[in-house]
Amino acid sequence: MRALVYGSLRPRRQGPRRRGEHRLAGVDWHHPWWLAVGVLIVALTCADAALTLLLIAHGAYEVNPLLAPLVSRSPALFVLLKVALTGAAIVCLTVLARLRVFGRLPVQAILYGALLGYVVLIVYELSLLGML
Repeated sequence: MRALVYGSLRPRRQGPRRRGEHRLAGVDWHHPWWLAVGVLIVALTCADAALTLLLIAHGAYEVNPLLAPLVSRSPALFVLLKVALTGAAIVCLTVLARLRVFGRLPVQAILYGALLGYVVLIVYELSLLGML
């Protein structure tokens, strides 16, 4: 964690050491665009959590089997856990954004897919509430 914070404040490595190097390299600078994508995903996660609680108040239920027990017990813990898990995943994906999964799929495409997925989810939840 110290390296992540220190590298964010004083970046030195902005790319791999050698041309054509595609494995995990010690890069400590990431384009500001990834911050914007990450913040949007976390903001949409917060909106999703709030809309989920609103939908549950109107008779819906949580389909995620890991988070469903938390909704009825502690809505605050549900929101906290949902945002924390998503935030941790976004940090990991941002650190690995320059890599490829299985040598083919860029990790940055996963970030864009998550952003698109959350936009679609929010639109769907708003339509269920009759707000669209």
